[in-house]
Amino acid sequence: MVVEHARLTVEAGREEEFREVFAKARQVLAEADGFHWAELLRCEEEPRVFLLLVGWDSVDAHMTGFRESERFQRWRALVGPFFAGPPAVEHYTSVSPR
Repeated sequence: MVVEHARLTVEAGREEEFREVFAKARQVLAEADGFHWAELLRCEEEPRVFLLLVGWDSVDAHMTGFRESERFQRWRALVGPFFAGPPAVEHYTSVSPR
């Protein structure tokens, strides 16, 4: 399994609205093949910054299976209008137990 790490910066003043809409967007993520879980974190020092962590079967499940699907278009239509800039996305694999 890999973990998608997406740093999302939201337009000032829209943070709470983004959190509400994200609940709907998470449902779209959950429909994707290869999806395991998702968690949204908010930065304490920079309240406009959120960290989205998503567990996927593989990088391919995320980058091809999801990103090239209509589900991604639905997800982006929900959350994209809140972004102050493009998300920074990377993929990680575990190298030690929790």
